[in-house]
Amino acid sequence: MNVTDTIKSESLNIIKKYAERSNTKAVIQCLNTLIPYFVLFYLAMNSLKVSYWQSAAYTLLLSLFIVRIFMLMHDAGHLCLFQIKLLNTISGFFTGVLVGMPQYVWSQHHNYHHATNGNWEKYRGPLNILSVNEYEKLSPGKQRIYRYSRSILMAPAGAFMYFIFNPRFNWMLGSLKFFFGVLGKKLSHIRIPMKTIIAGQESRLWNSGREYWHMTLNNIVLISIWIAASWYFGASTFFTVYLASLSLAGAAGIIIFTIQHNFEGSYASEDKDWDYHLAAIKGTSFLTFPKIINWFGADIAYHHIHHISARIPNYNLARCHKEYAHLFGDVTRIRMGDIAKSFSYILWDMQGQKIISVAQHNKMKAAT
Repeated sequence: MNVTDTIKSESLNIIKKYAERSNTKAVIQCLNTLIPYFVLFYLAMNSLKVSYWQSAAYTLLLSLFIVRIFMLMHDAGHLCLFQIKLLNTISGFFTGVLVGMPQYVWSQHHNYHHATNGNWEKYRGPLNILSVNEYEKLSPGKQRIYRYSRSILMAPAGAFMYFIFNPRFNWMLGSLKFFFGVLGKKLSHIRIPMKTIIAGQESRLWNSGREYWHMTLNNIVLISIWIAASWYFGASTFFTVYLASLSLAGAAGIIIFTIQHNFEGSYASEDKDWDYHLAAIKGTSFLTFPKIINWFGADIAYHHIHHISARIPNYNLARCHKEYAHLFGDVTRIRMGDIAKSFSYILWDMQGQKIISVAQHNKMKAAT
């Protein structure tokens, strides 16, 4: 029996043992994350008038706590932070507001990632990478744009769009399109009940009415906080700290998520040959970072465990890895020094069922 088959047979035991949630641990994590977050936010804004360097230091540390808040939101979305579903829902919504992300909507997309991890025919990762064939069809100019747009240097800009701009813009644009779509149809079909028209109106920006109302509530609460904080601290002071910290934290989040699935030889199957457990071992990395970095990441570094089962809470991941370490020898280790290199693996080699770099592709092409 190979390692993958062993993990398949052991997975139920692993989940049964380590999927136990603790309200006490969850509360402690929330307190030791949210209290420093609010304190640092206040200090960063207050010190901006005294020293830019001091404010920058507070903002940098603040961004690390935002990463941890996002990870708590992530666990709440999997319903594995607290024992009680309602507490996961409440904490998920609140942490989602703090990181600028409608948690329920994000979690639906993230659950799809878990259901298709390693199946690159269905999900192309955060960088939305191209297959070798798709890349070859691009003009030289578009190939350069493709490579540059997936550079690690684009992470802060990508974070601004992903966490700050897109959730607001998509909600407002989608709401306007929905409203005028319903209005137009009602004016042209007077006899059709409004309820029927609304029920039949669809949007590409959300998949259900529940997603839309979560987007709406998230934006209303967040924008209200923006207004109140701008009035109290001053708009320039508040948004300087807010945009800088969230962009830095978001960039770190994008980098972490990318290197957990984009690395040399990462498993990348088509739908017909895809294997869930093989993807967890061969298509997911183990980030061997310093303990303090793992703390801010809520142990998401043990990502192979997380993809064996998303029901295992973050505070059990390290213990699970330690007990079953003999099964994870084939999991790719990524060190801090490997981060930049991992961003070069941006092509899907469908024939080899793996992720490769442009340099590797060019070398293989020259050899044929």
